[in-house]
Amino acid sequence: MINIGLLGLGTVGSGVYKIMKKNHENIKAKVGTKVEIKKILVRDKKKKRNLDINNKLITEDPAEIINNQEIDLIVELIGGENPAHKYIIEALKNKKSVVTANKLVIAKYGNEILNLAEKNGVQISYEGSVAGGIPIVRPLKESLAANRIKEITGILNGTTNYILTKMTEEKKEFADVLETAQNKGYAESDPSSDIDGLDAAYKICILSSLAFETLIDVKSIYVEGIRNISREDIEIADELGYVIKLIAIGKQGKDGLDIRVHPSFVPKNHPLALVNNVYNAVYIHGDAVGDVMSHGKGAGQMPTGSAVVADIIQAARNINYKNGNNYFVSARQDYKIKNIVEVKNKFYLRIKVNDKPGVMANLAKVLGDNKVSLASVLQKNRLKPVVPLVLVTHPVKEKYLNKSLEELKSLEDVIEISSKIRVEGDNE
Repeated sequence: MINIGLLGLGTVGSGVYKIMKKNHENIKAKVGTKVEIKKILVRDKKKKRNLDINNKLITEDPAEIINNQEIDLIVELIGGENPAHKYIIEALKNKKSVVTANKLVIAKYGNEILNLAEKNGVQISYEGSVAGGIPIVRPLKESLAANRIKEITGILNGTTNYILTKMTEEKKEFADVLETAQNKGYAESDPSSDIDGLDAAYKICILSSLAFETLIDVKSIYVEGIRNISREDIEIADELGYVIKLIAIGKQGKDGLDIRVHPSFVPKNHPLALVNNVYNAVYIHGDAVGDVMSHGKGAGQMPTGSAVVADIIQAARNINYKNGNNYFVSARQDYKIKNIVEVKNKFYLRIKVNDKPGVMANLAKVLGDNKVSLASVLQKNRLKPVVPLVLVTHPVKEKYLNKSLEELKSLEDVIEISSKIRVEGDNE
């Protein structure tokens, strides 16, 4: 028998409990022995829960699980940095294998955790930490192992994807859709981690570390959220043949790794443009397999619970048959992480200017002097004395564009640089 200690009985923890109870015979057949939840850590034993659960399983003392010699496998579903990180470390030191869905802890402490697991001859598994129910961690490590992964591009946060989808479909401003998302439970009361891009950054850090076989410091990733995306940008994107998505990117190039999270114009004919609402997708390019995309629900009780239970089954099978199987990759490669200013992109710009002869010529001169060439120019809503100009550039290093924008701000007839959004997935 394999005994499990479950840390946390919130949304995902409850889903894991339900799946384990419902499919216990199926799980037993796959593992080769019975798998049973021995103890469950909660904050409040007296809290009413909509679960058919024996109260003898419940404890408020983590030591009853982490120090329990009868427990073989710890499943950490508390979330957040602490005490989750502390509990994982203690469990590994006690020679217990660990399954977690904690993207923050894996992104920040993955190497420490892997080394400790290997030192103590136990496992660490974390499929549920990225993209919920979409299988991606194990495929990167196993199914795509024959490939050199060149690029990972993904929509990795359901909250921001829902907000941008509704802004597009209902032509509403960001603040209004955010409030709706919070009322429906798609966004937290404090949505900062989602809408500021941090959640997606943790996930692309994990995936890039696996794909490129290197250790990536999440602090080195450029992160930009969606707070400043306006309805006007959404509508112009639609007119130009794009949709706006919060994209997480990991690319391998000759001069280093390009890893970043930010809003992007995505062509309507790109597969990621069709991923809407709370769904996630991961688009991978390998040198042998070519392009592969996985798509599904990126969060929630049962999708994430499904990924966690899959890890439980694999870990329990390995314990039963005394096999090792860790999914974090040691640093076999040493790559430089490119600074965002050295990355080349096309850009969408929205600029408010005075409606005077010669203004466009002055703008073009500043851009041209800084190696920025224009693919298209569009004048919107000709309402004197101020008009918005929409510019789309050819690919240019961001440092040259930024220098241009600083110089443009000093021109008398430039009222405001309203928007700067990168363009991704365009073959030009």
